[in-house]
Amino acid sequence: MAQHAPPARGARLGRAAGANGTTDGTVNGVVLLLPGASRFSPGPVRPLARALARAGGAGGLVAHTVAHGAGSREEAARWAADEAVRIYGDVPVCLAGHGAGGGAALRAAGHEAVNSVLALAPCLAESAREASPEPVKHLAGRQVLIVHGTNDARSDPESSFQLASRAKKANRSTCRFEVHSDGHGLREHQAEVVALAVDFILGSMLSGRYSRPVTDALAAPPPLGLRMPLASGFGRSLRG
Repeated sequence: MAQHAPPARGARLGRAAGANGTTDGTVNGVVLLLPGASRFSPGPVRPLARALARAGGAGGLVAHTVAHGAGSREEAARWAADEAVRIYGDVPVCLAGHGAGGGAALRAAGHEAVNSVLALAPCLAESAREASPEPVKHLAGRQVLIVHGTNDARSDPESSFQLASRAKKANRSTCRFEVHSDGHGLREHQAEVVALAVDFILGSMLSGRYSRPVTDALAAPPPLGLRMPLASGFGRSLRG
């Protein structure tokens, strides 16, 4: 694999969380968490990191939060994927971001180590009138989940639907869930959002299996699989 120089603008990986339950410390997958733009609206990235450490640590899953420094989040995400491969070897990488980090996760997903992308309330340059919409061809071969609150006043939910509609044509392994009445920070249904994210990441990186709602969303034709409602209480009995 080609080596890439790190960006010279302060990108760094946070402390590793997870992979503490394996007998030999083997790392089988790396999740790179890309926070949003505002520390006052952190979204679900921090609770997601804790949940991934609990649910995936024994299976060899490691999570790192990515600080982008003075550079772009997209640049930092690509650098972080290079770092994950340098540190852990040839392991699958999931890019998981919220807000501006969600948009960066989608744009940087063409990195050869990335096998899955989770975009929570992504900020996108996407609209029905956009002359140069977000690229989607590089998402082929990845598992893609987008989650968006229907009352998001900061990043337009319709933008992520438009992107998902185009992405589905290039990559059948694309789905999108709508969190009704929730806003940009996804606070009202944070437990359900985190449970959905964990289920998707574990399925994509470790088990190859998803809960029934995610399986159905991936299999459903558009627009059904791109406007799946996130049920209240999701996660209490995922595979029961």
